[in-house]
Amino acid sequence: MSQLLGVYRPGHTALHRMPVGPKLGALALWSVLVVATPGPYAAVGFLAGAIGVAVWSGLPLRRTLRTMRGLLIMLTIVGAFQTWQRGLDVAVAVTGDLLALFLMGLAFTATTAIDDLLTTIERGAGPLRHVGIRPERVALTFALVMRALPAVLEVAHETRSAARARGLERSPRALLVPFAIRTVAHAYATGDALHARGLAD
Repeated sequence: MSQLLGVYRPGHTALHRMPVGPKLGALALWSVLVVATPGPYAAVGFLAGAIGVAVWSGLPLRRTLRTMRGLLIMLTIVGAFQTWQRGLDVAVAVTGDLLALFLMGLAFTATTAIDDLLTTIERGAGPLRHVGIRPERVALTFALVMRALPAVLEVAHETRSAARARGLERSPRALLVPFAIRTVAHAYATGDALHARGLAD
């Protein structure tokens, strides 16, 4: 996957010009509202808003959709399962909320330079030093989360490609099991890399 999502794209929109602190706070408030507001209609509304912000932020829509194919397949499977277990309304609410949160996160990272973000987080976490928490560790945690988004998407894309090569593209088991195993393996590899650099404590 040559173009990972979640990469900063310079631009001149109001979202690009907004200071990192207020933008991060707005993203947190948005996330709380999405999670706290139940129902399929709210989920569809939040998703429409997230799509609008994503387009406004300069994310190339066609490339974004192409790169998200693996994620969309996983959401389709989740939606089908929720429909079977709990009904269509719950399925629309769950998948709509997840996709809205994901797209808004992409819009945030596309309009925010990672160095500015980490500097802002480290500065904001400064008071935590008095209780034994190192602000640079907090910033590192955020950096790992930001990198995890495109990494998980890449795993989903590669898993789907492997299933298609075996003629099992429509098999949920051929998609979900390798995806889960490879995602956990990636998490372990990240932990090992941090431990090797003395950052695991």
